[in-house]
Amino acid sequence: MPQVSFAHPSLCLNFLPLLHRLLPSNPPTVRDVDVPPLFRERFILTGYRPTGMSWRCYALSLFQIHNETLNVWSHLLAAAFVVLRFMVFAIMRGGGILGFRLQGPEGEGFSVDASSLPLVLYVLSAVTYLSCSAAAHLLQSHSEQAHYSLFFLDYVGVAVYQYGCALALCLYSSNTAWRQSMLGQVFLPAAALLAWLSCTACCYAKLRFRRPYPLHRKLCQLIPMGVAYLVDISPVAHRLATHSWTGSPALPLHFLQVVLFMLSAFFFSCPVPERFYPGRFDIVGHGHQLFHILLSLCTLAQQEALFHDFLWQRPAMVREFGEERLLLACASFPCLTLCCALTALAMRRQAQAQLMKEQR
Repeated sequence: MPQVSFAHPSLCLNFLPLLHRLLPSNPPTVRDVDVPPLFRERFILTGYRPTGMSWRCYALSLFQIHNETLNVWSHLLAAAFVVLRFMVFAIMRGGGILGFRLQGPEGEGFSVDASSLPLVLYVLSAVTYLSCSAAAHLLQSHSEQAHYSLFFLDYVGVAVYQYGCALALCLYSSNTAWRQSMLGQVFLPAAALLAWLSCTACCYAKLRFRRPYPLHRKLCQLIPMGVAYLVDISPVAHRLATHSWTGSPALPLHFLQVVLFMLSAFFFSCPVPERFYPGRFDIVGHGHQLFHILLSLCTLAQQEALFHDFLWQRPAMVREFGEERLLLACASFPCLTLCCALTALAMRRQAQAQLMKEQR
């Protein structure tokens, strides 16, 4: 009869402590009274991670159940889906939709595809805001300085996404009548300014106000972001109001993304349902989680609508806008990103100085 040999038990016993060191178990979550006020959320009583642990512990908390788990995973999965869906779209269209292309009969040479570059920047902006948000919610409990720094990064991601949307909607989702209007003439500079103001106002509100947050903190965040959204969505609103929805598969998707955004804005502004049942929705179902899920769905619907609009506008884009104008519009995207990043860095220095002053 064949014999089966097993590893020596001591080898297994020696391996287990090594595995435990590589994949340590995180400490259990704690109540709101066990973390500093900066990390507490209204009506969320449990599920907080202790502060002051190593970065590795917070990274591994991605696989732990706490009150930020759904916030992190909703945006991580949405970011992955945005990338995969864009790759499928590019492949199905035979390539050449990545913003760049080879030239020449033998594939020699290199040029920028001005007509598809705004779509690439939109996808980049969506992945940026989703990734920055996931990182902020995953790692912010490390320390007060990390909390400020990561949420400033989150606000940069939001501003970048705002302008990425504005750029794509202006070039793909607008019609001639809107582009010839007064708003259409100043749209991109106005959108860039409002995106930067949104980032600045959110950073300032985060730094300036302490818990319990007054009403004007929320207004400081919502007013610039609301005005920016009204301006950014104007090309779509004009088409929804003036075109037949049966003539374009993009318009029902645009309407859906507007509805999803409005719902997400409601849950961002109002802490429901946890306001009515404190402690019951700590892990699953509180307002900020619903905001994350609805905003992720809004982004996915908007991406699908832009794919349709891209195919509709692409044949005439270079002829209508001019290649130089398209490239100049795309060049404003990294400029806006740099301005927002510099603003966040300045706010981070202010946060460092404020925390050092409080510790004296």
